[in-house]
Amino acid sequence: MQNRLDELFKKKNRKLLSIYLTAGFPRIDSTVPLIRSLGEAGADFLEVGFPFSDPLADGPVIQETSSIAIRNGMTLRLLLDQLAGARHDISIPLILMGYLNPVLQMGIGTFCRKAEESGVSGVIIPDLPPEEYRDKYRELFSQHDLHMIFLVTPGTTVERIRMLDNLGSGFIYAVSASSTTGRQESFSREQELYLEKLGSLDLGKPIMTGFGIHNRNTLETVWKHTSGAIIGTAYLKALMEAGSPDEAVRSLFGRLGV
Repeated sequence: MQNRLDELFKKKNRKLLSIYLTAGFPRIDSTVPLIRSLGEAGADFLEVGFPFSDPLADGPVIQETSSIAIRNGMTLRLLLDQLAGARHDISIPLILMGYLNPVLQMGIGTFCRKAEESGVSGVIIPDLPPEEYRDKYRELFSQHDLHMIFLVTPGTTVERIRMLDNLGSGFIYAVSASSTTGRQESFSREQELYLEKLGSLDLGKPIMTGFGIHNRNTLETVWKHTSGAIIGTAYLKALMEAGSPDEAVRSLFGRLGV
């Protein structure tokens, strides 16, 4: 069976929308129901974050949800077991996002095998150096049909962007600003120029943009220059404030105008 993320990029002829959620937040058993809710609402694919106590790129909202998830008892192994149990009921592509420490604790071979068995399409591990991935793990991830998605930022050189485009698979994750998640109210002209430059590089992979997308204006800016948008903090805030997951989806999608 073809990787679900590849199928999505092949068949979609419009700009994409991806939502990030923290596994184990707000409850230990809420991850799979939230995946179903977001898929039914129209998200094209989802990033499922496995919580870690010492993150690098997460802003305060994602840090808070990760802390709650850890207190709830969420672990990487439990998340993969939950996804495996619901694999045949979930058709939307899933990307796992987290940090290298829990993956190493599980063992990268075991992680790749269980991720494949759970129906996961790809992985984002921001603190895994690309060169280490190339030399040690690329073949293993490929054997398990797992895309490795790399991040680029406004500080990444064109030479390195092209290297990451060739090394990674699935898509390129464009971080819209050199900061943690959830820090921006709007996009600056410099950020727009950065996205415009990325779109003009004629890369081999689609570009999905994350960080700072929370309303129709920021969504349209991203859609104008790249293949799609990834929204994390705005959804988790809505989930914190809403009375139910469905209300959170209505609130967020209403602001996005989708």
